Amino acid sequence: PDGAAGWLPAPGPGSPVPGPRLGCAALRNVTGAQYVGSGYTKAVYRVRLPGGAAVALKAVDFSGHDLGSCVREFGARRGCYRLAAHKLLKEMVLLERLRHPNVLQLYGYCYQDSEDIPDTLTTITELGAPVEMIQLLQTSWEDRFRICLSLGRLLHHLAHSPLGSVTLLDFRPRQFVLVDGELKVTDLDDARVEETPCASSADCILEFPARNFTLPCSAQGWCEGMNEKRNLYNAYRFFFTYLLPHSAPPSLRPLLDSIVNATGELIWGVDETLTQLEKVLHLYRSGQYLQNSTTSSSTEYQRIPDSTIPQEDYRCWPSYHHGSCLLSVFNLAEAMDVCESHAQCQAFVVTNQTTWTGRRLVFFKTGWSQVVSDPSKTTYVRASGLPT
Repeated sequence: PDGAAGWLPAPGPGSPVPGPRLGCAALRNVTGAQYVGSGYTKAVYRVRLPGGAAVALKAVDFSGHDLGSCVREFGARRGCYRLAAHKLLKEMVLLERLRHPNVLQLYGYCYQDSEDIPDTLTTITELGAPVEMIQLLQTSWEDRFRICLSLGRLLHHLAHSPLGSVTLLDFRPRQFVLVDGELKVTDLDDARVEETPCASSADCILEFPARNFTLPCSAQGWCEGMNEKRNLYNAYRFFFTYLLPHSAPPSLRPLLDSIVNATGELIWGVDETLTQLEKVLHLYRSGQYLQNSTTSSSTEYQRIPDSTIPQEDYRCWPSYHHGSCLLSVFNLAEAMDVCESHAQCQAFVVTNQTTWTGRRLVFFKTGWSQVVSDPSKTTYVRASGLPT
């Protein structure tokens, strides 16, 4: 049937359109369709809705592995389609039942006839960017920590979901996307809700390529915490170990190392892991991590309000801008400390832009031969080099 939409409540504030869920009518006038990628079963496309919002469309990939191998074996194209579409349907239901800031938003769906198959399913979701680990390693620690915190919050939600404890059997970075810097799970067709039944702890072995863990078998005959521990160890091996400690503020390193070690050994569960990640956020956002590290600067700086230095950049790492040294700071004292620690720094420009934690973005400069007017910025130059 054309336009089977409108089940379940209206989308939340992040939806591209207010009001009821999107259905087939929303797909009639989309523009700029682009192929994003595909897996064994599904293909993903990016389109623009008539209102201008970009969304993702997921559908069974007619030239994909699952459908192709099924048709070769059984010759029943419609039956094979229904089998493949079951995965998409399962994912759609889970996206709805597991709604959370770190689960991709489902905006709606459409059943319509396509080629020789009636009632093909297309889901309409939030659009995210793929998780590229090589690129993430080159971003600031603050952005990498945000991804780990997103993941900690997601795993806590999955461990205490309305459906019970949910495990992601396929937990590679490609199952996730980034939306405005937040990590969100997008592929849920390999999620499992049931815990593993057992007669003894010998039935409760969590196997990973590098090592195995044996979990206790409960009196009720279930492996205790297996779903959450599988998620947690995968978070450790795919994300935390690469993203958390690398170029972090020195005073936070011991706490970050303890998070990496405790998840790598499965000493903590999801609840304790999230508690510690939130503690890191509090120390960083409040500036408490600076208490013993910032010294009162021996160098004096002159403040030049409503101004900037357009050139005289140098590169530093990790910078928010590849051609210059753009870093986030908690306050003016930290900006002075950073400038003192860079041999080439002679001035810095405080912008009115902030990061997700509320920290100011600051450009660090090699000099100030040309200072120009800019009402959104404030320049600080080393007083030692000023003419008297």
